[in-house]
Amino acid sequence: MSKPIDFSEFHIDRMEENEVIESFNCGDADLNDFILREAPLYQNALLAVSYVAKVGDEAIAYFSLANDRVSLGDFENKTEFNRFRKHRFTNEKRLKSYPAVKVGRFAVSCDYRGSGIGTILMDFIKDYFITNNRTGCRFITVDAYLNAIPFYEKNNFSPLLPNDDNEHTRLLFYDLKDE
Repeated sequence: MSKPIDFSEFHIDRMEENEVIESFNCGDADLNDFILREAPLYQNALLAVSYVAKVGDEAIAYFSLANDRVSLGDFENKTEFNRFRKHRFTNEKRLKSYPAVKVGRFAVSCDYRGSGIGTILMDFIKDYFITNNRTGCRFITVDAYLNAIPFYEKNNFSPLLPNDDNEHTRLLFYDLKDE
């Protein structure tokens, strides 16, 4: 059973330059290590920006964002890429790649799993790029762990490649114009 979220104490903040998260456990050692040790390094190298959801001072979830693109190279062939962009863009806007934001890491503390916080954060990310579209991006992408695919599908992400045979992750996307 997940802890209830006290929304009077809930906030989402961009990690500060030298901020340290003292404690976080989502049940995945790699995701825990990222927020506890690596996120500041990515931020200082300008590779990704992390945001932490907290209740009071307790980190209950986080996500990191980086620039990305959806391009011809993501598809098996040019025909598949053309199918992808055909119903999304007019001929004048058919480019070789389209700007996206990558959700590089996304984790919810074990204590709050099932509370709906993941969907709240995903809605926050979508709104962040739809409202005053800060970077001119059209898509959100994620290399989703296979066990997380149902979460992303519930949040209206779709596979970019129908026959992706990666053993550990699947490349999914969300079209911000679908909002």
